[in-house]
Formats: sequence, structure tokens, C-alpha cells
Amino acid sequence: MLGISRQKYYRSHWSTAKKQEMSSKVVNLVSEVRELMPRIGTRKLHHLLHEPLKELGIGRDKLFLIMKSNNLDIKPKRSYHITTNSHHHFKKHRNLIANLAIVRPEQAWASDITYLGTKKKTLYLSLITDLYSKNIVGYDLSDNLKADGPIRAFKMAVKGRKYLSEDLIHHSDRGIQYCCDEYQAQMARNHIQVSMTESYDPYSNAVAERVNGILKGEFLLDKYDVDYLTMHKLVKDSIQIYNSKRPHCSCNMLTPEQMHEQSVVKIKTYKKTGK
Repeated sequence: MLGISRQKYYRSHWSTAKKQEMSSKVVNLVSEVRELMPRIGTRKLHHLLHEPLKELGIGRDKLFLIMKSNNLDIKPKRSYHITTNSHHHFKKHRNLIANLAIVRPEQAWASDITYLGTKKKTLYLSLITDLYSKNIVGYDLSDNLKADGPIRAFKMAVKGRKYLSEDLIHHSDRGIQYCCDEYQAQMARNHIQVSMTESYDPYSNAVAERVNGILKGEFLLDKYDVDYLTMHKLVKDSIQIYNSKRPHCSCNMLTPEQMHEQSVVKIKTYKKTGK
């Protein structure tokens, strides 16, 4: 009566049910990963879930479609909070990494400070990231912008060094925390060269800015309104997951820890394009 055969009707009904079942399995796989990394992107999800997705016959484009249909796409968010005070009398150093090819771990570190929490309860996270491996080698959480936090992060990074015989450059902005006598003395004591940005262009410290964005954008560290001890544990857990489980595009989908153990893989560099 409707111009559709009984066979075609049941085949269509079975196909729809099968697609819904497959989509449900994919959503469950994605949810398991996002329990650890709440806002990890689709390309990295495809890399992490390659084998189970292959068994289901799901390729990258199909994964994108299923995630979009289930409102699992991640929309980037931008925020800005000033943590750099470069108006001071301390010595400012030139940029040593502007044209430097980064080819090995512990060739250069990038340091930066970012804020977490709310305006009423602001905490400051000092990070030191290896420019080659993107491994976070040192960090500290503080309730102020004094140099003590960055110094503690620096000491952690130095303590965990793996390639002590290699030369190392420390790169940062021109903030007073990095230019002050105490911080400079730490670098001199450990025979580390000093490099600093020479402009306010975010690309001049791109890796540090990117890692800040990952921790706040994917791990949602700036969304928690919690006390210091709880935030410290959240930061510690997030950095451990970032270093050991999250694949990095610029590291050819190796995790930062995997990248830090070798020097064969070439990195994709951050370069400014356009005008």
C-alpha cells in the first residue's frame, strides 16, 4: 500500500538499529578516555582509540560524524589574565631560540606562569616544559606571583634531568620572576643559558602558551572552585596524565614522556604564518 516491500522495510529498520548500537559503543569508548582528559580533541581520540575503532569499522571521518551527532565536539575557549610584569630594573636577556632548530630533549626549556581558579580565589601555576618533547618537567602551584613558585618549579625540573652532559637553554618571558637575582642565580649555579622573549608576540613563547591552554582548556583546571590542597592534587594528576597518556600532535602522536626518552623523531615546530 505504501509502495515499500516488507523486505526493504525490515532491512532499513535493522540497519538503523545497527548504526545506533555502533554509535553507542563509540560514545562509550570516547567517554572512557574523557574521564581522564575531559576535553581532548577528536584527532587525538582517533589515535588513542585506533584499534577498537578499527574493529568496529569506524574511520576518522565516521568518528567525527558520530561525535558531532552526539554533541561531543569541543569548542575552544579563550581567556586572558595578566601574569607578566616586565617593567622592572633587572637585566633582560636576548632570545637564543628564535632561529634554533630543536632536535633533542633538554636542549631548551620554556617557562611560564598561568592562573587557575576564580577572581576571588586565584592561584598561579608555574610550569617548565621541554621544547622538544613537550614534557612538563617542573611545576609549582602558588597563591601569589612572587618568584618563589617559579624557583620551586625550576628546582623540580633540574632534579629530574636525564641528560646532564648536554647544554640547556632556559627560555621565558621578561617577567620579574625570571629576571630577578634569585632566579638568575639558580640558572647560573646549574650552568643553564638564559633566553627571553624580545616582544609581546605570544608566538615568542608558543610552547609554554600551548601547554597552559591544554591544562586549562582540556583538563578544565581553571573551572574548579576548590581549596589549595585539592587544586594541588588536581594539578598533579592532570600533569601526570598529560605527560604519560595524552598524544601530542607536534610529537607525531607520541606522549611527552615517550618523546622525552628519544631524539630521533622530528618535531612539528610552532611558526607564525600570514601577516
